[in-house]
Amino acid sequence: MGDQMEKMKLRQNYANHWHTDLMRATESDPLYCCFSLWCPLCASYSLRKRALYNDMSRYTCCGGYMPCSGKCGERHCPEFCLCTEVCLCFANSVASTRFMLQDEFNLQTTKCDNCIIGFMFCLNQLACICSLIACLTGSEEINDAAQILRCLSDVVYCTVCSCMQTQHKVEMDKRDGKFGPRPMAVPPAQQMSRLDQGYPPAQAYPPMQQPHGYPPQPHGYPPPQQQHQGYPPPQQQPQGYPPPQQQPQGYPPPQQQPQGYPPPQQQQPHGYPPVNYPPPGAGNPRS
Repeated sequence: MGDQMEKMKLRQNYANHWHTDLMRATESDPLYCCFSLWCPLCASYSLRKRALYNDMSRYTCCGGYMPCSGKCGERHCPEFCLCTEVCLCFANSVASTRFMLQDEFNLQTTKCDNCIIGFMFCLNQLACICSLIACLTGSEEINDAAQILRCLSDVVYCTVCSCMQTQHKVEMDKRDGKFGPRPMAVPPAQQMSRLDQGYPPAQAYPPMQQPHGYPPQPHGYPPPQQQHQGYPPPQQQPQGYPPPQQQPQGYPPPQQQPQGYPPPQQQQPHGYPPVNYPPPGAGNPRS
């Protein structure tokens, strides 16, 4: 019992909230609200099974929150035990499913929801007290007042239970990702995201190791081996220019002379000197 009281106190300090409160549960899923109003036992059975991820091997009577939990032969026939719990202890079945969801997702009940649930309990107790007084006194007036309070208490009880089960169903729809992404688990303190400390994610920065021969690049620039889009790689020349080993069209190769020039050994102009001119060692004809 002491452990259960500690859990009750811890639920008051949970950080998360229900996806919808009791006041707006009818707006969130009106069809299921009507179903849970007219078939509350079926709704409680299906919600408990869904809260257990459809794994009845995990079932414990009243979710383990009552003294009889684990002592009713749940392991041998969990489906039958759940039907018995829903039929004989309907209020406990709804409350147990609620406690299971609160402990799983750290959900706290708003003050408005607490007021509604407290009003339901107070009205139920007041109707019970008036019925006892009417039985003891035998007064018709007190008996009529007790009957009115009893009807009013039953209406409030059925309405609150219907809205509460709709609230549970919407929360499990959120858990199963039927609308929007699934909720993320809160990481431990030593694994908190860098965004919580005002820093960008670590994966946004390039790796610390740079290719050999390149200086470190500033953050936000691509690695050295990647060039800006639209520029060719270093080994490629711009389009329209020939490769380095090719000369522009119209120029002869280096080993060929322009057409009309004599070979390298015939550099003298035509007719000078004459072919029969004496060599440099011959004497002067005047001498």
